[in-house]
Amino acid sequence: MKARELKKGIYFVGGIDWDLRDFHGYLTQKGSTYNSYLIIDEKITLIDNVKYYMADEMIARISEIIDPGKIDIIIQNHIEMDHSGSLPLLMEKCPNAEIYATAKGIYGLKRHYKKEWNFVPVKNGDILNIGKRNLHFVPTPMVHWPDNMVTYCPEEKILFSNDSFGQHIASSERIDKEYPYSILMEEAKKYYANIVMPYGKMVQKELAVASKLDIEMICPSHGLIWEEHINEIVAEYTKWSKNDIEEKALIIYDTMWKTTEKIAHKIQEAFEESNVTTKMLNLKVNHISDVMTEVLTAKYICVGSPTLNNNMLSSVAGFLSYFKGLAPKGRIGLAFGSYGWGGQSIGLIDDDLKKCGFTTLEKIRVEYIPDDDEMKMIKDNLVKQIGKIK
Repeated sequence: MKARELKKGIYFVGGIDWDLRDFHGYLTQKGSTYNSYLIIDEKITLIDNVKYYMADEMIARISEIIDPGKIDIIIQNHIEMDHSGSLPLLMEKCPNAEIYATAKGIYGLKRHYKKEWNFVPVKNGDILNIGKRNLHFVPTPMVHWPDNMVTYCPEEKILFSNDSFGQHIASSERIDKEYPYSILMEEAKKYYANIVMPYGKMVQKELAVASKLDIEMICPSHGLIWEEHINEIVAEYTKWSKNDIEEKALIIYDTMWKTTEKIAHKIQEAFEESNVTTKMLNLKVNHISDVMTEVLTAKYICVGSPTLNNNMLSSVAGFLSYFKGLAPKGRIGLAFGSYGWGGQSIGLIDDDLKKCGFTTLEKIRVEYIPDDDEMKMIKDNLVKQIGKIK
């Protein structure tokens, strides 16, 4: 396993997880990387490590450069186990290494691993000299855990950005310019939508700090390293964190006997007539994490389900549970569906959309199968409501 030198004496030594397809509910079709960075200086420093089953790969990359036992310092920007899972093995190899983390990070590492290693707490503004280089620590709580921080090296103009600016991509390429730009940006968008979206205000604070730094390279904990497209990814993070949304309608649904699907297509017609871009997302064939990627920039969120056992279909309920956890704000919601009797699903969906703080349009409830007149009424009524909003 070869290391990759990023700048003189600074190496990528992480693990490439080609087979990863699920990241706690997030579909990772392209796999991922767990990025760890080795700095060769008077004090040999490792920034973050890898998931436990990638430990041997990381050790092999480190060993190509130095004996891992010579590591003096481990910077733990984040304690989640895809960042820290190899600590037990690392500390067997370099038992005298000091582990730098925030106070909450140290607390979390002790809770995870039940070890009293050589912990050193850091706070905002602390600077660690490792020889020719200095490492500046900036806590970034809740981007996306309480313990998070980023590390900046002014001599190299590198920001080790932790989970910010990451993507789930497994590839031999390590630098953004080596990888197709459109795919890279789409995966960065998906990463933000499914991991970072709830923390927009904290992201804005992080961006404010980053704007004052001279940055030539951003080294995240997952995916490709940013060098050529730093301005572009920072601009996108700025837009996403400010919740800049587009005149776009998502029609998200599942259907039992195709009636809810029939209503979904009529809703699409209404938005198209109102000059609003639309996207149909049947939950039978679209994964919830891909749907959330679209949600990130959409103004209208329409969710539909027939009623089954006095409730909505499980696929729609699962989506809404995931959706509410990611907490999109400032959208306009629409609940729709068909039913034979009862019809509880539509009200339950409407309630969930309101719990997100959405303004909701008039619910669309259809008993059994609508005729042409009812379908026309659905479309015409929705066109009027959209017209009042636009």
